[in-house]
Amino acid sequence: MAANNNVMASQATAEEMRSRASPSAIFWNFLRLGCTSFGGPIAHLGYFRSEFVFRRKWLDESAYADIVGLCQFLPGPASSQVGFTIGLLEAGSLGGLAAWAGFTLPSALLMLAFARGHSLFSGRLGLGIVHGLELVAVAVIAQAAFGMMRTLAPDRIRGTIVVIAAAIVLLSTHGPSQLIAIATGALIGLFFCRDTNTPARQPLGVSITRTAAVISLVIFALLLVIPPALLLFAPNQPIRLFQAFYRTGALVFGGGHVVLPLLQSATVSPGWVDNDVFLAGYGAAQALPGPLFTFAAYLGAVVQPEPHGTPGAAIALLAIFLPGLLLILGILPFWNRLRSSARTRDLFAGVNASVVGILLAALYQPVWTSTVHKPSDFAIVLAAYIALAMGKAPPWAVVCATAAVGGAVSLFA
Repeated sequence: MAANNNVMASQATAEEMRSRASPSAIFWNFLRLGCTSFGGPIAHLGYFRSEFVFRRKWLDESAYADIVGLCQFLPGPASSQVGFTIGLLEAGSLGGLAAWAGFTLPSALLMLAFARGHSLFSGRLGLGIVHGLELVAVAVIAQAAFGMMRTLAPDRIRGTIVVIAAAIVLLSTHGPSQLIAIATGALIGLFFCRDTNTPARQPLGVSITRTAAVISLVIFALLLVIPPALLLFAPNQPIRLFQAFYRTGALVFGGGHVVLPLLQSATVSPGWVDNDVFLAGYGAAQALPGPLFTFAAYLGAVVQPEPHGTPGAAIALLAIFLPGLLLILGILPFWNRLRSSARTRDLFAGVNASVVGILLAALYQPVWTSTVHKPSDFAIVLAAYIALAMGKAPPWAVVCATAAVGGAVSLFA
């Protein structure tokens, strides 16, 4: 126990001595990731882990896994919520906003450009580059999953939780399967991880007061009920647009591709967007870095009733991300205190192992099955993985190199 306390004290001292990043530094770090993080939300978690756990050491593996587990429980875009939380812990509310803006702006602006008629990633070379970027995402996810398994599932009990979580996700076609996997892991951990010597969690440096947290939760709830009430008395298209995308962001669990049917129902069903236009934008969104939720910017720009164009894109983009960010602000202070208690360490041991299982399941389906089709694909993935895991190459360098190789293979095949 004394040794454990000494380790905790040294960790706390190291945390106090490390200089915090400024909001501007956070913005530029996340902007770079927003330009290079291809592959969807699970790949984003791998990029975040490489950059902020290992390269910059802003938080440790256990804290990162706890954040991922929390964001998987909440509605909204999980990877964007994880990035927002990392910025929030590093530099307060301004840091959280800087992280969200930096990670979101590149793909949002590209989606707005696509809505205005510009061609993105077309032609043989462009498609080859996109495929190369998809392949490097496989390597990034594999590195994150295997690395986290060594740290967070080092024994038989937690290894079993990894297998159970992966099986739940792979055998189900529904978005809530991730929530079920995490809940199952938490339950198993609560009863069977008592003898795993899980180290005590250091409280995260949350700068949000409980009062501010409660206000955030109240705003989250009010924005769900006030816009529909206003529309009963004064029909207004900007309010309708905000309500449609805010409701989508507040009700979607699992993030990523799970948001597709909700957005289709919100925009195509009322006749705001033609279905062919919707599908064209969704196809473009899959070829872009950053969060898939920026598809909302495209939809807000192409809706037929005004506001559309840039104002419509801004309303839709802010509305779909806002509920997830409000929930993080509202829950993080209470959750931070909960995770530091001795009784919940066992629960989080199971949750963290479940996160590893979810990553492994996603590595296979849909990432591997939809990306690796031939021997050259496997060779590129293997080379990227070795460069990342053994060569310790910067992820951005591996991304650029793999994109170039993908384009070259497509041209000369």
